[in-house]
Amino acid sequence: MKKIIEDFKITDTEHFSLKKYDTGYTADYKKEDADLILQGLITEISELQEKLYACNHYALLIIFQAMDAAGKDSAIAHTMSGLNPQGCQVYSFKQPSTEEYDHDFLWRHYKALPERGRIGIHNRSHYENVLVTKVHPEYVLKENIPGIGKVEDIDESFWKHRYKSIKSFEKHLTRNGTVIIKFFLHVSKEEQKERFLQRLEKPDKNWKFSAADIAEREHWNEYMDAYEQAIKETSTDNAPWYVLPADKKWFTRIAISHVVLETLKGLDLRNPRVPADQKAKFDEIRKQLENEK
Repeated sequence: MKKIIEDFKITDTEHFSLKKYDTGYTADYKKEDADLILQGLITEISELQEKLYACNHYALLIIFQAMDAAGKDSAIAHTMSGLNPQGCQVYSFKQPSTEEYDHDFLWRHYKALPERGRIGIHNRSHYENVLVTKVHPEYVLKENIPGIGKVEDIDESFWKHRYKSIKSFEKHLTRNGTVIIKFFLHVSKEEQKERFLQRLEKPDKNWKFSAADIAEREHWNEYMDAYEQAIKETSTDNAPWYVLPADKKWFTRIAISHVVLETLKGLDLRNPRVPADQKAKFDEIRKQLENEK
């Protein structure tokens, strides 16, 4: 388990490169054992979720980013299947609305943060503002930012400031009890192609296909550069990035669960103690209940 954390957690941002990460890596795990291993991990996570709620000191924010067809939706469904839905919330962020464009780019994400004691999952996140907008800088113009009237106004300093805003946002959250895990599901271009073909060939998967996904595929190298730079700029001790191989979905789910479990374990969660004066009344209350007719 520890090796999975070490393999995928980005700590050396200076020498980080996505090319060093094998999208088909599965460590020493075997597919035939995956379901049993995953179920065991989910059971442990569920037990800690209860303590997270009872403790009420921390919130856990899990961020998923990936290229299309990398398996974000299925990863969330499988790895979070054992959680109590009352203590978990999932947000999927689409193109900003008119109202959202009228606020700063972090506003809608701040509104979706989990409360203390809860787990929040963001399917795509505030990182879209340094990913899709970097590949398509014309989208930034919709934000009506002072001094940004044309694409040529969006220079390197603009992106530096945006990375800085993200790091400040996340640092503020962690100082106030929100624990952040950021996952990049790293799928290969070849595997994405196979998954797109499956969506076209299988009737029950047709609904998942979008011609827009093919258009974005044409920008693959630009997206890889944008992801690499974003991870280098924003992977910190308080809000680390994990780059997980995503060509084998069964292993991706195991890796996600390992990281979530170890993160929760690291919080040393404890059930709150009952005050002595209240506990002293337990015998009296117990007798009262037992003597009910």
